[in-house]
Amino acid sequence: MNDPSRIWWSAAEIAEAGLPDLPDTRRGVNDLAARLGWRADKANARRRAGRGGGWEYHWKLFPLAAQRALSTQAAMERRPVPAESSDEAWAAFEALPERIKARARHRLAVLQMVEALERAGQSRSLAVGEAARVLGASERAIWRWRAMVEGVPQADWLAHLAPHYRRASRPVTRRPAREFMRRLKSDYLRLSQPSFSACWRRARRYCEARGLDWLTERTARRRLEREVPRVTRIFAREGEAGLARCFPPQIRSRAEMGALEWVDADFHKFDVFARWPDGTISRPQLVAFHDIYSGKVLSWRVDWSPNKVAVAAAWSDLVEDYGLPEHVLFDNGREFANKWMTGGAKTRFRFKLTEDEPLGILALCGVKIHWATPAHGQAKPVERAFRDFADAISRDPRFEGAWVGNRPSAKPENYASRAIDIEEFIRVVADGINEHNARPGRRSETAQGRSFDETFAESYASRPIRRASEMQKRLWLMGQEVRKLHAGHGRVTLMGNTYWAAWMNEYAGQKLVLRFDPEDLHAGLHIYDRAGQYLGFAPCEVAEGFGDAAAARKLAARRARIRKAERRLLEQHRELSAAELGQGMDETATDPAPLPAAKVVRGDFAAKPAAGGPLVRRPQWRDDEDPEERARVLEFQKRFKAPAEPVEEETPRERYARARDLEQRLERGEAAGEAEARWLERYRTSAEYRAEKALADKFAGSFSGLR
Repeated sequence: MNDPSRIWWSAAEIAEAGLPDLPDTRRGVNDLAARLGWRADKANARRRAGRGGGWEYHWKLFPLAAQRALSTQAAMERRPVPAESSDEAWAAFEALPERIKARARHRLAVLQMVEALERAGQSRSLAVGEAARVLGASERAIWRWRAMVEGVPQADWLAHLAPHYRRASRPVTRRPAREFMRRLKSDYLRLSQPSFSACWRRARRYCEARGLDWLTERTARRRLEREVPRVTRIFAREGEAGLARCFPPQIRSRAEMGALEWVDADFHKFDVFARWPDGTISRPQLVAFHDIYSGKVLSWRVDWSPNKVAVAAAWSDLVEDYGLPEHVLFDNGREFANKWMTGGAKTRFRFKLTEDEPLGILALCGVKIHWATPAHGQAKPVERAFRDFADAISRDPRFEGAWVGNRPSAKPENYASRAIDIEEFIRVVADGINEHNARPGRRSETAQGRSFDETFAESYASRPIRRASEMQKRLWLMGQEVRKLHAGHGRVTLMGNTYWAAWMNEYAGQKLVLRFDPEDLHAGLHIYDRAGQYLGFAPCEVAEGFGDAAAARKLAARRARIRKAERRLLEQHRELSAAELGQGMDETATDPAPLPAAKVVRGDFAAKPAAGGPLVRRPQWRDDEDPEERARVLEFQKRFKAPAEPVEEETPRERYARARDLEQRLERGEAAGEAEARWLERYRTSAEYRAEKALADKFAGSFSGLR
């Protein structure tokens, strides 16, 4: 095929080109070369290397008309180089290994020497020969390198001189094993994270059984990694958490902040067994408020589980000792997103927002609330302090034998050999937190070699600090609930206790906010309207029921454990769903029997119970998990004998009264049988209960005994 950009031409190629003033046969070209003495010009004529031999002639030996024709054809066929081709060539060059780049630099040095010799007046052939002799390269290779950069700007020669077999990508003409790769990728890119070898074996077995193409394991792995990006593979096998690790953490500066401008809070579970006053052994939980600017832990409390009471207590210590912050960053847990602390906040989405929701402590104090990203520890700077606590405090020598390990596979040999008394535990934690704040040499952006205490103190002294008023201080240790006062006299019931004052008659039947000390419910209530205005104090009228909110939480937790165990037991016995049971029943349906030809219809009513026998036989209540409680129930049964007379059938009104009596007993903390509790739970869902309760609420004066 004719190439107008060719430099060396054979006699057959010259004849085939059909150039002006040149013969169109091979013999004619040879005769012309012999007549004009082309072969005597050693610079422009050479023996042809390779099989067949013969002579080759440089285009400079051609007549002037032939040279002009070649130049015209080359200009017409040479296409403009796209603007981005240079960038693509350099990008491909940068991806090459260093040894390949070194070869390209050597080629460039040879061509630059050839160019320099040509500018000095030598012919190109002589320049190529001299460069080959001096730099140790073959003339043929130099001519090939020169052809590689023909028409390329000299500034881009280096990028184009790299070996083609390394720089150019191989053209893919066929994509074999399409079904094999489709099944392999679908199997491998799953959240269960199967191994690649197992997926490859399954895909190969499928294709072999159907006579389809398949790839070897190493080839299939390379092709999957080439076709599926790394981030996509991580997202498919690890989900959102894995995808989040593919993004670098956000760099946030604290230099523009000040002390007590931003604080954050979270709970930390210590890897230490502690013994509580009631004898319970568990791992304590610490809630800490942490100054984001300085890194200092400002306040903390220890409790047996995350709860809003501990959060309110730690908040009270923070405000009493340092003042009110401007912003607070909370974890998204229920212990922080509660109505006591954050009620009324527009960004509190942990629970449903209701119209009668009271304002929480932070909203009443004008503190702006922010919520950290769920399951993202980097969003809360206090997590960095907790990492120090896990090492410096949990592994303290005074806790030797009580440390449980930071993961299930890291349990020490002396696991659970000791439990620390909670008083001693709190004393060691206090010492560890004080040391954490006072340790010098901190390398944070704001500390710069100082301790957290020094960093906080310097900024705290120069900032305006908001202090809480006396009315605001009343709220720190108070829980809050919304209750509707009695429509007649205004009395209110909370956790089995009743509260009343004469001024409450003015607000009878209205919903108000009750604030109370969760550790002493008998101390009375401070009552506010839903806008936060203080109305007055109501003393406890009847001191009975739960005296501690913590006891109510423990009872609720025990009931939740029982429900969970029953649910698991039910799932073990109920192996088939209703849909599975119903499959195939239509084919085995029984045809209805023919109707009898009855002439006389006689009423048949249920027989009355035998004299002395109850209508309902109730199972004996038992609790094998608590022997002491079972003994008390047996003693209770001995003191009360079964009625001698048969029990009359209850009316709906009497049944509702019995349910209300049982509810009040449970509210006062009295024991009740499991059968009674189950009956009450079912009865509360009935239409009869809702109807009787609606009547009792509407006609409170007439049915006061049922209230």
